[in-house]
Amino acid sequence: MARILIVDDSPSQLMGMKRIVEKLGHEALSAEDGAQGVEVAKANVPDLILMDVVMPNLNGFQATRAISKEATTAHIPIVLVTTKDQETDKVWGMRQGAKAYITKPFNEAELVAVINKLLVGG
Repeated sequence: MARILIVDDSPSQLMGMKRIVEKLGHEALSAEDGAQGVEVAKANVPDLILMDVVMPNLNGFQATRAISKEATTAHIPIVLVTTKDQETDKVWGMRQGAKAYITKPFNEAELVAVINKLLVGG
């Protein structure tokens, strides 16, 4: 069982991803914005992070960069799960340290495949 942090300011998105994560048998942690996401990541050091981009306080790009640059959390794979669907957004997100990029509305099978792939170190 892995510990997965879900960072999203939308309660419905948070609950949807939490349901998928728990259905896979993993523990789901949550945060409602990027700043809280960075704090939860530092405090709990999850195995994977699912990160929204458009959020108050600290956006997902900024939070991803902060987590990727912090020594204690740099190893954690981050998946950006966002409505931002432009190629430039994807390139920028990957540059910030994300390991995968999924656009909303996402397909559950796609999300599951990415989670499984990253948890085995791929």
